[in-house]
Amino acid sequence: MKKHLNTLYITSGDAYVHKERETFVVEVDSKKVFQAPVHSIENIVCFGFKALSPALMAFCAENNVGISYLSQNGRFLARVSGAQQGNVLLRKAQYAMSDSEPRSLSLARPIIAAKVANYRNLLLRHQRNHPPVEGPLDGNESEPESEENFTGAVEPVAAAMGGRLADIQHAETLDELRGIEGECAAMYFGVVSALIKVKDFEFPGRSKRPPLDPANALLSFLYAILVNDVRSALETTGLDPQVGFLHQLRSGRPSLALDIMEEFRAYLGDRIMLNLINLKQVSKKDFEIRESGEVRMSDEARKTVLAAYQKRKQEEITHPFLGEKMTIGLLPHIQAQLLARYIRGDMEVYPPFYTK
Repeated sequence: MKKHLNTLYITSGDAYVHKERETFVVEVDSKKVFQAPVHSIENIVCFGFKALSPALMAFCAENNVGISYLSQNGRFLARVSGAQQGNVLLRKAQYAMSDSEPRSLSLARPIIAAKVANYRNLLLRHQRNHPPVEGPLDGNESEPESEENFTGAVEPVAAAMGGRLADIQHAETLDELRGIEGECAAMYFGVVSALIKVKDFEFPGRSKRPPLDPANALLSFLYAILVNDVRSALETTGLDPQVGFLHQLRSGRPSLALDIMEEFRAYLGDRIMLNLINLKQVSKKDFEIRESGEVRMSDEARKTVLAAYQKRKQEEITHPFLGEKMTIGLLPHIQAQLLARYIRGDMEVYPPFYTK
């Protein structure tokens, strides 16, 4: 079983990272602010192009420690890595499967089924924790009615998404599957406002490039760091993260990482976003609206999100297919390994990640 390692996130514009004996050291204004053993770090993620010493970069390349550069709002810029790992025969089988629509479809169906089921389970979880209000409270009809309208909208959407799960299994083309996925995503994002319990935050719908409200800014940032984790797991397993089965090939696009990420969006993206807002760990003051309408997080909010994401990865879960206990941070690596076994022909069906 692979050991869960940490990701080192560098957010300060004045940071300098170097290797000191068997540790990674972060300095800001020539003062040491962080130090960790090299064997405890799996990835270094820099927001902006921060200064890393040549010796550190060489060590990372030789020891399969990924270095990724993201923009301040989480958009992928570049990745530095050493020699490609893994069996060339595995990648050859991956390319052959990607070139075949029927074989790609056989893998894409369970992935999208898991994505839709996990979003549906998130809605059902909310429904259990926040049942619709029955009638007015203390003679005040307006507030309970509004709460009831929002919360009551969740149940029919969850039911409709459940009905579409059978359609996913019978999709005959990738385009048909993408259509069902898009329909389910639209239904889900149409009721996300019902899951947000803080009045200062709204979710009028999904906006990506750029995000147009704080909740979407949080979600886009979380998706960006999640896809980086999935990409790293695929590379470590020996798979090519750019050659996917559902997402179309595009230069510079990590299509396979985006495919596998679908299983984790609800679990490691939306749930963290909702907790950050509903537990008031972030506020509207943590966001800036640009003239273009784009909403960006402050440095402090970004650190809060990264801390919550890292804490979530440290929690334990029993893997639904393997039945083994592991940290949540290991899930992308486990799914990458299961995918590799499926591509090699060691498994008849790829088992995606399902939540309860």
